Amino acid sequence: MSHDPSPSYPHRPPPPPPPPSYAPTSHAHRASRRDPLGRHSDLRILRSAYRRQRRTATLAALGYFTLFLLLSAYAPGLMTGTAAGGLPTGLLLALAQLPVTWLAIALYEHTARRRVDPLADRIRKEAELDARRGAGR
Repeated sequence: MSHDPSPSYPHRPPPPPPPPSYAPTSHAHRASRRDPLGRHSDLRILRSAYRRQRRTATLAALGYFTLFLLLSAYAPGLMTGTAAGGLPTGLLLALAQLPVTWLAIALYEHTARRRVDPLADRIRKEAELDARRGAGR
C-alpha cells in the first residue's frame, strides 16, 4: 500500500517553530554582531581623508607650476623684468619651484601623520580583532 499525502490525509506535520530572537545580552555580544569591516564607515572616512590629502599636496605643487607657466606665456614682461640682485623674475620664480615642491611634500607627510595614519591604524587594529574573533569561533 502506497502512502500518498493527499488533502484527504488527516495528519500534517506542524510548521517549524519561528527562529529564536537574538537580542544582544552584553557589550561583547553586540560587538561581535556589528557590520563586517568591509562595510564600515571608517573605510569611507579613510578614503576621503587620503583623497583630500592627495589633492591638497598635488594642487600645491602643480598649482604653483601652472602659475609659473601661465606667467611665462601671458606676462613675459613680468618674467623678464629684474628682481633683487639683478636676476630676472622668471628665474627666481623657477628656482622657487623646488622649495614649493618640498613644502607640498612636507604638507603631505604632515597630513598623513596627523589624519590618515591614525585612521588606518585604527582600522588595521579592528581588522585584527575581527580576524581573531572569527578564528575563535
